[in-house]
Amino acid sequence: MTDQSHAQEKATDALAALHDRTIDVLAGFETMVDKAEPDFRPLAERFRGLHQRHAGQIAALLAAAGREADADGTFMSTVNRAVVSMRSLVDDIDEDILKQVESGEQHVVDAFDEALAQPQSPEAKGRLAEMRQELVSLLGEARAWRG
Repeated sequence: MTDQSHAQEKATDALAALHDRTIDVLAGFETMVDKAEPDFRPLAERFRGLHQRHAGQIAALLAAAGREADADGTFMSTVNRAVVSMRSLVDDIDEDILKQVESGEQHVVDAFDEALAQPQSPEAKGRLAEMRQELVSLLGEARAWRG
């Protein structure tokens, strides 16, 4: 394997890992939106919508790199759904969950950083940087909302 093909494989692996993490947190938000308190639901819907859009865009970047995106994410998708469902049985899904949301979202931000550290095409780098900034901005809004 040449250095260039090895670098391309690492770049594509980083995109696949980012896609998996995005799908994993999306699974949690899909459940969260259904179970959220009315005042928290709009914020959960914004995170869900952002991750849905990002998952599609990352899948397109993967396709351009010659790899098919895994639509199911990882085992963490199942865990995230279960955690949100179980929490809703004993507590409200409201602003109190934002610390856990921030922690989960940091894993996605880290995956963006890992993908951006790889030799992506200029177009991919630009899209990844935009998506990362959208997520960071929404996280900032969530922190401000929490107070």
